[in-house]
Amino acid sequence: MPRPEVLLLDEPFSALDAFTRTDLQDHLLDLWADFRPTLILVTHDVEEAIVLADRIMVMRPRPGRIDDTIGVQLTRPRQRQSAAFDDVKRRVLTALGGASAVTMRNG
Repeated sequence: MPRPEVLLLDEPFSALDAFTRTDLQDHLLDLWADFRPTLILVTHDVEEAIVLADRIMVMRPRPGRIDDTIGVQLTRPRQRQSAAFDDVKRRVLTALGGASAVTMRNG
């Protein structure tokens, strides 16, 4: 199998049940650890973004642009029930709330 330097992933796990989604997220992290490609992942799942990403970019629509960038500096594997995970989740949700407020005003 070729080993690309960049993988573009647009909602790759969105249609899966929770157990399969978690398994495939773990598999993707294993592939990343082995081959270190750059991964660009689009997701609407905040927890998925925190588990997989080192940097989360929140976008604003009309026109589409990056509204906020949040660094994720948690050790791997990431513990979804940790206080540090909750802190990052709060920051992302706050950024999304700001993007949603702009959407509602301009929508």
